[in-house]
Amino acid sequence: MRKLSTLIKELARRQGFDACGIARVASADTEAACFDRWLAEGCHSGMKYMENHRDIRFNPEGLVEGARSVISVALNYYPEKKLPADIPHIAYYAYGKDYHQVVKEKLRRLWESILSSLQEDGMTLEEASSARIFTDSAPILERYWAWKAGIGFIGKNTNLIIPRKGSFFFLGEIVTTLEVDEYDEPQKNRCGNCTRCLKACPTGALEGEQRLNASRCLSYLTIEHKGEIPAEQAGKLGNRLYGCDTCQLVCPWNRFAVPTKEDEFRPSEALLSLKKEQLRMLTKEEYNRIFAHSAVKRAKYEGLLRTIRNLKE
Repeated sequence: MRKLSTLIKELARRQGFDACGIARVASADTEAACFDRWLAEGCHSGMKYMENHRDIRFNPEGLVEGARSVISVALNYYPEKKLPADIPHIAYYAYGKDYHQVVKEKLRRLWESILSSLQEDGMTLEEASSARIFTDSAPILERYWAWKAGIGFIGKNTNLIIPRKGSFFFLGEIVTTLEVDEYDEPQKNRCGNCTRCLKACPTGALEGEQRLNASRCLSYLTIEHKGEIPAEQAGKLGNRLYGCDTCQLVCPWNRFAVPTKEDEFRPSEALLSLKKEQLRMLTKEEYNRIFAHSAVKRAKYEGLLRTIRNLKE
């Protein structure tokens, strides 16, 4: 029989994923104390859902009974064509089709190809195991499992960084009862003495290494936050309409970023031609047309209008 871990990674590559690693399921006890302190200090701001499903969050067996492996993947979204400087900034991850749909479909096909390959090697479906797929869609520590699976390391800006590739990647997981022959080892942190992300954060939301206070983060405030943006942070919004990206743009590892090969992540002409004057008169119909199938809809029409009112003239 072929080496299963190697086979899975090859199948992931064929599906277009840029990285794949496999970690053995175990309780993430080392993360619990930091996470609990982060919650206790209110750094999750209005994201109350972060307080839910604590036991599941730290052990994927709560998502798949008898889980033995977490197959982690990364998919590049770095854009080849960026919005012109006179158009308010939209986070790169939201340029194209909503990543939940794209990554989940690729994960589904990956799992089907794994099962098909196992059957070719004489294993029945019952023996092949069960699985569930996720991409930012369950209480699972995505960056932690990507790190455990050897894909990259978690930088001071809290993003997963893949050496010589950068951090502009979507993450996804297959949690499965399948056991493989070889598991990957976590990577060492390679930020070194660099503190560019901490210094560049426009609102000081990065309060320390791997410590993000969401209540001050422009990504949180323009996407997840309900209600008005606090005056102090609104004054530092600049030209940011949806998200921020600053802590990634200044990261030296992102000098290795290359454009995505995924057509579904490319911005539409409607988005590329968007003007600030058009935004100030944005109707619900235009919003639905321009941002159809886009992650920008996470902020909803009213949330986008709120941010537009705070944009720098």
